[in-house]
Amino acid sequence: MIENSSSNTKSLPTLPATKRVTLLTKPRLILRGVLLALALITIYSLITLDRAGLKFGEAFQSLGVNLKAMFLQPTVGQDTWALLLRALATSVGLAMLTTLLGALFAFFIAVFSARNLVPGWLATSIKAVMAFIRSIPTILWVLIYSVVMGLGANAAVVGLTFHSIAYLVKAYSESIEETSTDTIEALKASGVGFWPIIFQAILPSIIPALLSWTFIRFEINFANAIAVGAAAGADDIGYYLFMASGFYFNFHEVGLIVYLLLGVAIVLEIVSMKLRGHYLQKN
Repeated sequence: MIENSSSNTKSLPTLPATKRVTLLTKPRLILRGVLLALALITIYSLITLDRAGLKFGEAFQSLGVNLKAMFLQPTVGQDTWALLLRALATSVGLAMLTTLLGALFAFFIAVFSARNLVPGWLATSIKAVMAFIRSIPTILWVLIYSVVMGLGANAAVVGLTFHSIAYLVKAYSESIEETSTDTIEALKASGVGFWPIIFQAILPSIIPALLSWTFIRFEINFANAIAVGAAAGADDIGYYLFMASGFYFNFHEVGLIVYLLLGVAIVLEIVSMKLRGHYLQKN
């Protein structure tokens, strides 16, 4: 009778599970060192902070009173409803105008900064200039043009448009570069011109992306319009927000203005979602 050979084989010992060792690389050590240094600086600053007789109990009580006045008792103060609504419409109009102008100029500039459409040196040069413009905050561009053009809505329009162009050129060019180079080369080989390729082949496929970026910039311009309203003297809602908070200390009106701005932001988000959904369904 032949015995099964497998029964005579000795079972191999089971190796213990190896523990996973995490190595601290140099970048991780640097990051942890920076975080530790920042934590120590923060703790030292809090300990050595000059309170100047500040009483935290009274300070938090005053904060609660101001928040209650802002968000639970909003009302008009030294201004009127008509004045605030007109100023809010001015801010929305300023954001819309600068976004439309910026989108129009940015699209044609983005065409010549997309690497799948133009030579690499041209695309790199344009993107470098746009990156320099984006690196300077919008408020500084508005102040620069305020010196040149004087205080008013004109400086705000030019400054916001200038920064919008630089922002949207980057977004639009990246959307255009998502189109396959092989598709573009095939269209060129079949005799299709440059601009027909742009408007008939590339543009219809990237409209949802362009809409998303444009509405994002619209929201940014609306926030920037509020911020530069007082600085540029544009007589928009930002000016009245500054006066109510920093001059009259009327937190009831500050709360009302905040609720108006929140309402506009919600409407813009709903419109953006509807438009994007419409074009996505068509495609």
